[in-house]
Amino acid sequence: MTPTSQGKATVFGTLLGVAEGNVCSYSSDYDTADDKEYPNRSSYRSYYDGIYMGYKWQCVEFARRWLYINKGYIFNDVTMAYEIFNLRDVREIHSNQNLPLNAFRNGSLRHPEPGAMIIWDEGGDFENTGHVAIVSEVLPHAIRIVEQNMDFVPWKDHRNFSREIAYKIGEQGDFWLHCSPKEGHILGWMLQTEDDLHSEGTPEINSQLYNVHLAEHTTNTDASRPWLNIANEDEAAYVEMMKGHWLTSVKEDFNQYYTVSQSAEALLETATDELHGMFMHATDYVLQHPELLESFGFPEAIIPRIRQSWDKRVNQLITSRFDFALSDAGLKVYEYNCDSASCYMEVGKIQGKWAKHLNIKRGHDAGKSLFSDLVSAWKKSDVKGKVHVLQDSDPEEDYHALFMQDAIQSAGLECERVVGLSSLKWNADGIIVDSQGDPIRWIWKTWAWETALEQLRHEIVDSPDESFINHPNVREGKTPKLADVLLHKDIMVYEPMWTLIPSNKAILPVLWTLFPNHPWLLETSLQLSDELKQKGFVSKPIVGRCGANIQLVDENNQTLAEKGGNFGERDYVYQQLWPLPKIGKYYVQLCTFTVAGNYAGSGVRVDPSMIIGKDSDCMALRVLEDDVFEISQRQS
Repeated sequence: MTPTSQGKATVFGTLLGVAEGNVCSYSSDYDTADDKEYPNRSSYRSYYDGIYMGYKWQCVEFARRWLYINKGYIFNDVTMAYEIFNLRDVREIHSNQNLPLNAFRNGSLRHPEPGAMIIWDEGGDFENTGHVAIVSEVLPHAIRIVEQNMDFVPWKDHRNFSREIAYKIGEQGDFWLHCSPKEGHILGWMLQTEDDLHSEGTPEINSQLYNVHLAEHTTNTDASRPWLNIANEDEAAYVEMMKGHWLTSVKEDFNQYYTVSQSAEALLETATDELHGMFMHATDYVLQHPELLESFGFPEAIIPRIRQSWDKRVNQLITSRFDFALSDAGLKVYEYNCDSASCYMEVGKIQGKWAKHLNIKRGHDAGKSLFSDLVSAWKKSDVKGKVHVLQDSDPEEDYHALFMQDAIQSAGLECERVVGLSSLKWNADGIIVDSQGDPIRWIWKTWAWETALEQLRHEIVDSPDESFINHPNVREGKTPKLADVLLHKDIMVYEPMWTLIPSNKAILPVLWTLFPNHPWLLETSLQLSDELKQKGFVSKPIVGRCGANIQLVDENNQTLAEKGGNFGERDYVYQQLWPLPKIGKYYVQLCTFTVAGNYAGSGVRVDPSMIIGKDSDCMALRVLEDDVFEISQRQS
């Protein structure tokens, strides 16, 4: 927006006024934002009480924040403000219950009231975006509103509202808000009420926008021509693992990629941010109910350390990954890989370089901001010295660790990669040091925490015995075990130990209990119920990696797919069957990546079987404008 005659425009983030509930409105003049304070898109995200509100300081962010503070509920995040008029519920944060939200057209017999949202269509000053404001007061001939991103000047005379809008009431009681030509068209207002008299109906949603499409790029580019820079260590390691400059292991797929619509990307972003909050809520709930922890299978001696990690390091998550099924049938989350997830380099670097190599201009790279977001997260971390990236001797972990090392070093931190543990030693003071004799203090690891717990299970004969944890068998000059390193009291590990809980499949039944029938969740139980048998189910170990020991069974008790592995002796959960969509010759899983708990990009993993595993390929994912996506859908 632009400044008005009320006063002089202010710089980004300046307080403009304070509304009911002490809700502040800030200047959103992006041209004046400090690049050092706001270096990337992630730095513009606004949170209140740990809940994502929107982008600073847009109108949608203000509306969500005002409703949360004054009413205790928020509406789902939207790409454009005018899309709010199509929403039909809000979520009460305390109870996690959905409450009805009704839309009333300008001219409705149902009049606006304090707390209502006024919604502008796209056009005028609100071209492409629309606008939203909150009604603070209804006067005899005007309403007063509070808002953000209308202009960049302070509210006049320090009043608690931004401006007034005149209205008239027709002979039938129809209520009409004045529409300024400069601002365009007011669609109407939204009220949280169960009374839908005079309201608009539920809008039709084009569910086809949530399908994933297979595309093929026609090009004369020689597929065998090198396109990854082997002078960069991470790219050289990737080329070595792939045995060439390939995006996937199937050479015939080189020109193929997948597309999603902009609406689908917005849904993935919203779901990722909100599901992260739900998993965090469930983690806290589990720690408050010790009886639930029994189903997670942790050694008893480690539980106090997990609690300590949650209490002190809840906000120190660097990155994680959600696994989704997405189609016109809806979006469902399978699990949250909150500890030692993979595929970052494929999504954050390789798919973008592949598109440049083929000169693909169609759409945009779904992982384009992942690397810069990782750099930003490391800059904001509490690291005060050298970071050691610990990995096993594995070709995939080589480039994965090197990619993260690059992000850490780009954040201005010293970083050293450690392959295996043989170069680490105990010194005379009981400190673990690297090959140069530098103490190990800060770690990012590709190893799973569960690997260290397995060592504990073998070391601790009597489960309450904490001697191994608190008094490890230190021998100067000897190589420590993984558990010695990760559980050392003076070593800070990323991702923190508390990520053991949301990464464990035993969290899934807890989520279903806390958020029953949530549209993004699948019914999950620790016991195989008759209801799940009737729907079809997936059995999966509470701790497992790469699709190991998973079995898919349909409603007729027929096994659709299964995979062996090393986790067969662990306890299982049973999740409602929701197969991945098969697109072309592959089943396709959408993966979204978080950085500091926030959405940072998307990618796809594919497999000819119904189970995504260690050897499943990553393929490129591009995002198309909705209208372009619809055209391509009709042509396919």
